[in-house]
Amino acid sequence: PDPHPLCLLPQHFALEIAEITDILHTVVMILRVIGGNVTVVQGDTVILPCKLTDTTETIDMISWQRDTRGKHQDNRLFTIQQDGSAEFFNGADNQFKFIGSIEDKNGSLQLSNVTLLDEGIYRCIFTLFPSGNHKTEMHLNVLVPPVISVTDNQPILGNEEVSLATCTAAGSKPPAEIKWVTDAVTEKVKVQTNSTEEADGTTTTVSLLIGVPTREINHTVQCVVTSPALSKQETLTFIIQVYFSPTEVNFLERSKDTFECVSEANPEANFTWSRSAQSLPQSSVRVEGAMIQLLNFTSDLNGLYQCDASNPYGRKHGQLYLHLKLISVPSNRDTSLRNKKLGNQACRSIVPWI
Repeated sequence: PDPHPLCLLPQHFALEIAEITDILHTVVMILRVIGGNVTVVQGDTVILPCKLTDTTETIDMISWQRDTRGKHQDNRLFTIQQDGSAEFFNGADNQFKFIGSIEDKNGSLQLSNVTLLDEGIYRCIFTLFPSGNHKTEMHLNVLVPPVISVTDNQPILGNEEVSLATCTAAGSKPPAEIKWVTDAVTEKVKVQTNSTEEADGTTTTVSLLIGVPTREINHTVQCVVTSPALSKQETLTFIIQVYFSPTEVNFLERSKDTFECVSEANPEANFTWSRSAQSLPQSSVRVEGAMIQLLNFTSDLNGLYQCDASNPYGRKHGQLYLHLKLISVPSNRDTSLRNKKLGNQACRSIVPWI
């Protein structure tokens, strides 16, 4: 075989050429474009770093390219010329700002108001003379905070397990984690959690609090959501409420001339007063919600009165019989009342002295 060309040269020339070759090889190996992957929360501002090191070559141009979720006709983003002028390839975009310097071999880019569509691969390219293009790639990872809510599932009083409340962490990237703090009702409830991946790459996590809807389960609980996209865990406080129709309707005597209709219900009942077989005498009684007041003591007020208690889950009624009897006495005025309870009926015999 033919001898190596260096072998045909004088020894001192061969050594000098070998040293020059090693130096050139070292220069090529050291020249680098340095970047780095970046993570940012949606809506924030981020810097895409790009720095050229260890070269004395002339920089002709710095270019940026991208391959992101949001598709573009041209993956070229923009270029910076030697004089610092910028040229966008998809129209001017105020979201991007060149914060580097050709003089400092810095090609860094600032991206503001980041959205999920900005996520993807970015390339920073230095065009040098005479060696040509040198580039680095970086991945921009966008975190999306969840939209958090707790929904009252309005459980109706009963004996079978139902969903009491729903905690939702919607549109999160990466998926959010949901926990319930149940304290006093821990032994009475259980949790069921599911996640659904959305078309845009985010995830919606839904957690159900399940239990038997009894009155004893009405307690305060907390939905706690954690996510890398949140600066701290989010806590929503919720009061479990079991709903039921009005129970037995009773009457309370608030004063000599005023009675109140009462009934336990959730939500609270609305009350309506009526009179059997005839309308309420507007000039003789005043009705305000659950209260009925007698404005005078005349025999035309005698009769059967009915109080209806209702809410979206049902209704109940009670009856109050009023009997007024006028008698004469020789001395002080006073009013006596005798009451007899008959289930959800009450009989009031009012005897004003005249």
